[in-house]
Amino acid sequence: MALFLGMALLAHLPGLLHAVPTLEGPAKITGPWKGNLKINCTYQPMEGYTQVLVKWLIQQDSNPETTIFLRDLSGDHIQQAKYRGRIQVSREAPGDVSLELDTLEMDDRGRYLCQVTWKIPDGELKVTERTTELQIKKLPASKPVVTTGSGYGFKVPQGMRISLLCQAKGSPPITYKWYKGEPDGTPTQVATLGTLLFKPAVLSDSGSYFCIAKARVGPEQFSDVVQFVVTDPSKRPTTELQPGTLTIRTTPLEATHRATAEPSPRQPTTAGADHAGGSPEGPVMHSGSPSLAPRGRLTISPTFTGPGSRGLPLYAIILIILFCTVLLFTVGFVFCRRHTQQDHAYEVARMSTGDVPRVSIYSGVPAETASEARAPENEYHDEHTSNQDYHIITQANSDYARLLCGSSSAEYEIQENGKTSC
Repeated sequence: MALFLGMALLAHLPGLLHAVPTLEGPAKITGPWKGNLKINCTYQPMEGYTQVLVKWLIQQDSNPETTIFLRDLSGDHIQQAKYRGRIQVSREAPGDVSLELDTLEMDDRGRYLCQVTWKIPDGELKVTERTTELQIKKLPASKPVVTTGSGYGFKVPQGMRISLLCQAKGSPPITYKWYKGEPDGTPTQVATLGTLLFKPAVLSDSGSYFCIAKARVGPEQFSDVVQFVVTDPSKRPTTELQPGTLTIRTTPLEATHRATAEPSPRQPTTAGADHAGGSPEGPVMHSGSPSLAPRGRLTISPTFTGPGSRGLPLYAIILIILFCTVLLFTVGFVFCRRHTQQDHAYEVARMSTGDVPRVSIYSGVPAETASEARAPENEYHDEHTSNQDYHIITQANSDYARLLCGSSSAEYEIQENGKTSC
């Protein structure tokens, strides 16, 4: 008996040593009419087996098998004209030779045969087949799904161009309708296409939207209601934080009052109450200011009033006041000094000549000759001037002499020719 089992094992040993990869795929599949379908055909690559040929064949009714696709070392080849542009075979991953069919027709139903040929190291060819039966049906539309054509979701800023997409599966053609409102109310139809386009979105477009899909067979299918919101970019949203979410841990702090009266046990004691004039009912906390929480936590108030809400420190205010005071005094001092210098510019300095020797200037020639030498162009007349003109000229000369020689009458003399000298 043992001898018989040993001989049987030796007989099947060549087959076990040359095992062929197994093709995997569905035995039966149903495709949607006018839709797309993929018939899976895969295998696990094995060492020593080289794929040299891939075939897809179809058998309809009692007709013989017909090759519709061929892949060899030269490339891919579509054998039937009716399948050109409609079928392709996967080649991304090794061991995947699935068939993809687009725009299924009713006459595409039949038995599809996936056939793969391998070459083993000794040069022998091994062939494996897998059959899948395909049926074509007109399928009703599935429940549609609403999506957006951008990464903003269903909340977009005003002025943005955006579209809402309604997609459903089933036998085409599938018709779509868009409604604004609630399904159980009185919604308004806004579009009859699968895409609802806003160009651009305005504030009045905000609201509830849903779509309806219907195939050639089957009932209408309703999508879920989505809330479409259009925001105003000019209005900045307010930031709200839950109380206690933003905290700063510090060392334990104890706030004490210097008042003689003891506070009520039910009233919280804070360090800011002494300085802010807190009422007996509790401390007065300002928006955006830190407050003391139990167990020594410094909690920042969640209310934000903007970057301008923070005041200047006290030392900065004092420095500004001192600077303005010094500047004011400096400007006043400079103004008064300039005013005093302008007043002195109009004063006439007087010098007493009593202590210095008096010098009489004489040119050695008559006055008339010297006057002619200095101003040869002047014209003189022999006519005598009137007494009034002479008096005025004499008074002017006297005043001029007083300015040069001093106010005292003893400090100037009148020479023979009527000229004055100091």
